Amino acid sequence: MSLSDSVTAAIAALRRRPSDLLPWYLLGAAVPAIVRLVPFLAIAVGFVYLETTGRLATIQDHLQGIEGQPPDPEADQEAFDEWMSGFEPVFEQVFTPEIVALVLVTIGLSFLLFLVLFPIVSAGQLTACSARLIDRRGLTAGIAGARRYWLRFLGLYVLEFLACIAVLLTIGTMVFVVAVVALAATGAGVVAGLIALVAVLVLFVALAAVRALFAFAPVAVVVDDATALGSLSNTLAFVRARPVGAGFYYAVSLGTMLAISAVSGVLLLVDVMAFTSLVTALLVFPFLDLLKTALYNDYRGRLRPPTKPERSARGQFRAGVRRGWNEMVAFVRATPGTHALVVVLAFASFWVGWEAAEPLAGTVETSISARLEGHIPPAAALEFFGNNWMVALTTAFSGVAFVLPAVASLLFNGVFMGVYGRTEAEPMELLAFVIPHGILEIPAIFIATAVGIWLGRIGWRAFRGRATRAEFADALERAFWVLVGVGILLAVAGVIEGFLSPYYFRLFL
Repeated sequence: MSLSDSVTAAIAALRRRPSDLLPWYLLGAAVPAIVRLVPFLAIAVGFVYLETTGRLATIQDHLQGIEGQPPDPEADQEAFDEWMSGFEPVFEQVFTPEIVALVLVTIGLSFLLFLVLFPIVSAGQLTACSARLIDRRGLTAGIAGARRYWLRFLGLYVLEFLACIAVLLTIGTMVFVVAVVALAATGAGVVAGLIALVAVLVLFVALAAVRALFAFAPVAVVVDDATALGSLSNTLAFVRARPVGAGFYYAVSLGTMLAISAVSGVLLLVDVMAFTSLVTALLVFPFLDLLKTALYNDYRGRLRPPTKPERSARGQFRAGVRRGWNEMVAFVRATPGTHALVVVLAFASFWVGWEAAEPLAGTVETSISARLEGHIPPAAALEFFGNNWMVALTTAFSGVAFVLPAVASLLFNGVFMGVYGRTEAEPMELLAFVIPHGILEIPAIFIATAVGIWLGRIGWRAFRGRATRAEFADALERAFWVLVGVGILLAVAGVIEGFLSPYYFRLFL
């Protein structure tokens, strides 16, 4: 087959049934949401420690003795330094050996959890891609592949890390020795500088070669059922046999990443960050994985992609929107108890944040008016939608890890909003700002959390062998469509928050 056949196969596999592939990439985006459960628990433990030791009451007393607004450091630096010194007793109460130990343990556990979850999800993603490219169900194949290959993927990541370290040490040592000899022989620092410049270029090429070698190794693990070391040998054979195909993927991958970086840089100028991450997770990463898997499957003679969808992209999008809305409505109707629990937890966490922020009231102030300075409606609407939908997606799919991450995300956001509301300089302004878009945005987040709890229960049943892989895959696919419906709510809410809320609330000024 030609390169165009591989590209066509990748597009067809993504378009034909996106709900049979994209949940794995949403699980990948949810990994940080799962990992942050560790610091959330650490914060709770730290709070209990401060409360039981009486340090929290001392902190509250010190905070109440601090003036509300800090002096302008440009106008009076001494007054500002004196104001900041009022926080020193607070820091002394917080940074105890016990809290420092808790922080170190939290960092270590978070790193270990990420080290386990990342290869599991990566193995599931590439196994799902390979299955879609031979017209098999991706989600069930991904579940099996995650269990079978995750240790091999972990081995590959460790090998790549060690290879990069070896390259850095080797080239760095050689450059140091050559630079010292050249400097001693010529006495010219310019020569040493030129050597360092050449070394940087050589280092870049060497690291790129390492990345190029390991780029296809995970695919070889899945397609050939190879070991970590065996996949490297198979990858070298693939590159030698199909240099044009491999080079094509490298060029497309590099070009795509550069384009994403350029677009991100431009959007960052208008404070749009989350939307690019959303597009990358839902389109860029899946397509690049499908492309390299298609190229390798073609090399092995196993490429049998699904047929192209009969409907146009526009027609498929419209059908997907309708299905997402219908699935969301059906899910809400089918799970009233779960949604009631979510609402209770949300309001309870808001109340906790409101009460916890009492010592900060009058000392630390937030302002919705200040937040909206420099507001650009189209950019803001795009950012609000991208950020909120990404939060909804990651909250829901993080629930796969036995419910807790989804609930923790809800509780954290509830506490944060309680603190934010208590410290708002003009509460009625904040309320007036939130109401127009909040009537859609808040229920959407509640639905996403309910999806996370629902997925967590099914995930637990599958973990204990009480649900089949097919049932778990069906749940992931249904969750995807429900979250498409949630995305519709958040898109409308984003438009309202970008174009209406910033101006409507000013009527209350």
